[in-house]
Amino acid sequence: MNTSLTTTPQRVALSVNVNKVALLRNSRHLGIPSVTRAAELCLQAGAQGITIHPRPDERHIRASDVPELHALMQAWPDREFNIEGNPFHNLMDHVRAVRPHQVTFVPDSEGQFTSDHGWSFPQDAERLKPLIDECNALGVRVSLFMDPVPEQMAAARAVGADRVELYTEPYAASWGTPDNAAQLQRYADAALAATQAGLGLNAGHDLNRDNLPAFVAAVKGLQEVSIGHAFMADALELGYTATVQAYLACLKK
Repeated sequence: MNTSLTTTPQRVALSVNVNKVALLRNSRHLGIPSVTRAAELCLQAGAQGITIHPRPDERHIRASDVPELHALMQAWPDREFNIEGNPFHNLMDHVRAVRPHQVTFVPDSEGQFTSDHGWSFPQDAERLKPLIDECNALGVRVSLFMDPVPEQMAAARAVGADRVELYTEPYAASWGTPDNAAQLQRYADAALAATQAGLGLNAGHDLNRDNLPAFVAAVKGLQEVSIGHAFMADALELGYTATVQAYLACLKK
């Protein structure tokens, strides 16, 4: 299976998570701001992908958003659609319906405020494997949301994953503290273990314009970052186009 984005010279791809646009829309009954329009503007500005996390409670992305975004992505054949979520909740229904380029399995509970940990092996291997096999049969690349633990990477590959997405909140939380260098080394070590295991490498959670360049420089083999909260906070001030361009600049090595 192809594990790389193919149409841009950008060495690390930017996938914009549009959950927060949906969260704002859902606060009223007017249908604004439009999630599909936000995604379209980000793609027009050069983002290489769009990410969503359609939770069962529809607190932000609704089930109806998924086919609409899938339809939008057909006009951008060189970009990627990434759907993340827990495969034991509602995620697989969406995967079967639209067959996105990538699915990111995340082990969160239904009421969880935000994703805050990765899968664990060997504990999760048996139940994940048939779902990973199904995604592979559908032609959907599978990424597993993982903590930066080098010893876990070979197990993620053994269960059939194509990539891992490193959960980066501990790195982001350490930014500007004496612990930052040690945290960054954890991710560099996990990245090395992932690539040595034959995995592609993604990252995401609380990355922003301040902490992203150092992360990209230190974490070798990084292929994609998924950024939503900080991106949308910046977009409120800068607009979508300028924000995409700013994050793409952060990703250049």
